[in-house]
Amino acid sequence: MMTDSAQSTTHIGQKITALREAHDVSQEELAQRVGCSVEEMALIEATPTASGLAPLIKITSALGVRLGTLLDDDKGMGPAITRASDLEGAGARSSRASLETGTVDAPLEFFSLAQGKVSRHMDPFVIDITPQTKEDISSHEGEEFIYVLSGKVEIAYGKDTFVLEPGDSIYYDSIVPHQVRNGHEGPSRILACVYTPV
Repeated sequence: MMTDSAQSTTHIGQKITALREAHDVSQEELAQRVGCSVEEMALIEATPTASGLAPLIKITSALGVRLGTLLDDDKGMGPAITRASDLEGAGARSSRASLETGTVDAPLEFFSLAQGKVSRHMDPFVIDITPQTKEDISSHEGEEFIYVLSGKVEIAYGKDTFVLEPGDSIYYDSIVPHQVRNGHEGPSRILACVYTPV
């Protein structure tokens, strides 16, 4: 009988440090590869929660590992199962952080749906976006799929802006400058799948 994957807490900063050291990369060199200051990299490594997807994507790409490597807790080989009740449970959130910029105090929360699945090529998340969330324009290698579960979401993609409502979806190349933001006065929830090549 298969059991649900455990949703335990991962210290993202410690994992980054361990991966960096395993690849014999100094903090200064990793900061240079990612395009941030050494002080910013030190803060990321000292922070236990995820600092946002875009910074993590840049870090994992610079180290040649999957994004999921930083978010995985359970190393089981079976399927990763997430129950609906898990999304509302205590400690369910991976972080209260910006999806794109990594601003730790940004009003956006995301929850990984595949923490227990190793050797995966996609990273699915349920993300809650509050009205005051303001994302910076982001651009990184890979692809993204977004499906709106509730509320209204605006996707700025290149020179275009698309408004998505519940049941609408969008799939795009994330190398094109893009921005994900709340499109109305209430909260919005999306299902997002992110693929980043290693």
